[in-house]
Amino acid sequence: MKELNPYAWIDRSLATIKQANWYRSTQAIESFPGAEATIDGQVLLNFGSNDYLGLAGDERVIRAAMTATQQFGTGATGSRLTSGHKQLHTDLELAIASLKGTEAALVFSSGYLANLGTIAALVGNKDAILSDRLNHSSLQNGARLSGAKIIEYNHCDIDALRQQLELHRANYRRCLIITDTVFSMDGDICPLPAILDLASEYDAMLLVDEAHATGIFGQTGAGIVEHYHCVGQPAIEMGTLSKAIGSLGGYVAGSRSLIDFLKNRCASWIYTTGLSPADTAAAIAAIEIITTTSQRQQLWENVAYFKQSIAARLPDLHLIPSASPIICIELPDAQTALAIGSQLRQAGIFAPAIRPPTVPTSRIRISLMATHQQLQLERLVTALGTIFSKTKSS
Repeated sequence: MKELNPYAWIDRSLATIKQANWYRSTQAIESFPGAEATIDGQVLLNFGSNDYLGLAGDERVIRAAMTATQQFGTGATGSRLTSGHKQLHTDLELAIASLKGTEAALVFSSGYLANLGTIAALVGNKDAILSDRLNHSSLQNGARLSGAKIIEYNHCDIDALRQQLELHRANYRRCLIITDTVFSMDGDICPLPAILDLASEYDAMLLVDEAHATGIFGQTGAGIVEHYHCVGQPAIEMGTLSKAIGSLGGYVAGSRSLIDFLKNRCASWIYTTGLSPADTAAAIAAIEIITTTSQRQQLWENVAYFKQSIAARLPDLHLIPSASPIICIELPDAQTALAIGSQLRQAGIFAPAIRPPTVPTSRIRISLMATHQQLQLERLVTALGTIFSKTKSS
C-alpha cells in the first residue's frame, strides 16, 4: 500500500517557486541602521531600507526606548483591554492625532494588523470595497477578511473608480474605498483630492494607507493628506510606525467615534498584546523630531539630486514614475532583476530585486534616505551606469 504524505505538496510548490525565480529567503543585516549595511560580512551602501529619515538609529529615539524599557520592562504583557495598557500608549495616540490633525488615534502592534482589523470591522458581507489594483497586501487581505464584495479599479484611475461606483454603489449597504497614498513598490501617489470628492458624491467611506507617506510628506510630515491640504476631510487614515518613524507598529487616525468603535469591534486590536514600551516611546520621540526639525529637507534634496543625476547620465534607464523617495528600475523578468541585484551587490550596493507575485513586473527598488551622502548617491549612479552599459552591449 502506498504511503500517503499530506505534506508532499509543499516541496512541489517550493520547486515551482524556485523554477520561476520567485524564491525568497532572508538575509541578516549585521550592522546598525543607516546608510550602510553589513550583510554576510560585506559592508554595502544601503538602498533597501524604509528608514527614510534615519530615525531608527537616532540617539534620541534609542535613548527614549531604553528609558521606557528600564521603567516599564520589555513587553506590554497583555492586550490593552486587560493588563497591557500603559500611559505611553495614550501619549503616542495623542501625538499621532496631533500630527494627523484628527480627533483621535489608535495604535496597533503592526501596520498589517491595523489594516486587517480595521477593514474587517468597518464592512461585511452586505457591503462593497473599491480597491486600487496595486494596493498593499495588508489592504487586499483586510478586504478579503471582511467578507465584503471586492471591486478593483485600475491603478490611480479616477474615471475607472467613478465608473465602478456608478455601477455598484446602490447595490450595497455600505461602501469603503481603500488605497495607498504612496505606493510602496512604485513610488507614485494616489490622486487623493479626486478620490475624496468621489467618496462624498457616492456616500462612501475612505481609508487611506499612509505607511510610506507619514513623516515624509506635508508641511509637518503628516503625510499625503496634509500634502494635498485635505486635513479635516472625512477619511480614515492608517499608517505605520516602522518606516520614517523608525520604530514598530501601526495606527489608525480619525474621528473620536471611529476610534471608540474600533476599540470595541476591531479583533486585531482587542485580542493582541499591546505595543512594547520601547517601541511606543521610540515612536513618540521620533514624531517629536519630525514635527520640530527640518529632518525631511535633506531627504528631498537627496531625491532631487539622484533623479537629476539619472536624467543627465542614464536617460535610457526605465524608471517607474515616482514622486517619492522610492525609485524603481523596471526590468523585463525576474531573472534579469536577480542578476542586476547581484551585480549591484558586487559593486558594494544593496538594492533589492522585487519580483512577482509581489509586483506585476520585476524591478530593482531603490529607497533613498536623509542620511545618504552625495558621494554615496554618486556611487550608486556610477554602478548603475556600468551595469546597464554592459547589459546594453551584450
